[in-house]
Amino acid sequence: MKKIKNLRWWVVSLIALATVINYIDRQALGVLWPEIAVDLYPDKTNDERKVIYGIISSVFVFSYAFGQAIFGKIFDWIGTRLGFALSIGVWSIATALHAFAQGLLSFSIFRGLLGVAEAGNWPGATKGNAEWFPTDERAFAQGIFNSGAAIGGIISIPLIAFLTVFFGWKMIFILVGLIGLLWLIPWLYLVKSPPKDHPWITDDEKEFILSGQRTQDSGSDEGYNPSTSQLLSHKESWGVIIASAAIDPIWWLFVFWIPIYLSEVYGMDVKTIGIYGWVPYVGAMFGAWFGGLLAMNRIKAGWSVNKTRKTVITLGCLIMLPSLLMMSNPGSPVNAVLLMAVILFGFQTAIGNVQTLPSDYFGKNTVGTLAGFAGMAAKFAVFGSTLFIPWLTQGSNYTPAFVVGAALAVVAMLSVWILCPKIEPLKPKS
Repeated sequence: MKKIKNLRWWVVSLIALATVINYIDRQALGVLWPEIAVDLYPDKTNDERKVIYGIISSVFVFSYAFGQAIFGKIFDWIGTRLGFALSIGVWSIATALHAFAQGLLSFSIFRGLLGVAEAGNWPGATKGNAEWFPTDERAFAQGIFNSGAAIGGIISIPLIAFLTVFFGWKMIFILVGLIGLLWLIPWLYLVKSPPKDHPWITDDEKEFILSGQRTQDSGSDEGYNPSTSQLLSHKESWGVIIASAAIDPIWWLFVFWIPIYLSEVYGMDVKTIGIYGWVPYVGAMFGAWFGGLLAMNRIKAGWSVNKTRKTVITLGCLIMLPSLLMMSNPGSPVNAVLLMAVILFGFQTAIGNVQTLPSDYFGKNTVGTLAGFAGMAAKFAVFGSTLFIPWLTQGSNYTPAFVVGAALAVVAMLSVWILCPKIEPLKPKS
């Protein structure tokens, strides 16, 4: 029977690729919106079109919030392999259906289906990380996975802008939907089971993974797996949930609004947005790698998980803070996208370590559940912020939105410090 060396890195690479596809699919609407808006709403003003886009995007986030909680449970029930197949299969079909949208209602329906299914990527990745990596490699693995979101942003904006040279917006949705269905082939072939039972994993790698998990995870293979009510009785769970809810709207502010911002503030068309709009995601990609590598380096140097997570999360928030405030008057479009790159670098430095907190606290059978609750809370926060962005940015003035983002970075940092006094495996309450 053949063995594959470093199988865990192949698995996390496939998850990262799924995340790239996830971001191409979700970014398509924002990049194409200036073209779609003129096609479907020729008689409306920019502010009116922005409100319609905000409503459609809010439906996506609202559905995404439920999808996070639903798929957290689904991944704990049916496992990582089938959970990912279900998630990416449905979201790819939903993307292709965008080609048949005629207006607000139909776009909202297809966007809602996309949101529910795409949400599975995150609790799935967190669970896959907990299954396939020892504790000291998890932040780096999460960084690789998170860099998929950044690479998706880097690729999607110029790719979709390039496709507009040859295709209309409807055909572009069909083409990007097909990509995810092709991803299913290597995933189902390679990821046959968790490492404990996988037929192709080497004995050395299996022992390295499982022993590295036993060392940290409450001294056993399974760790502490409370019921949902017990899970929510721990203040640490609320620290994870609040930190996620505070920090996530910062990311989505840029995911949804970079193309619209560049169109409104600097008068760019879709092709020009393709030239500028990918730059912020380069910062995000480097931030994902930096946050993961820094955490792995510090833990291997002897730092506790508690000190490492808090240091890296705090550093990421402190990088975001001044840059968000400077966005109130960035000057040239080059300065604006470079500042965005710094903000997303800080975000990704922090978020990879926030997302590993469920696996730092709980056993494998509960990780997906807490990750799902944290993701759901984050998406409800994003839902609210997305609805208010058109109101906050009337007349193309985005300063209030960036000030709110800076305040949220402070809340995220404080929730970890106050509600997570010590980051280590929890035990049942006596």
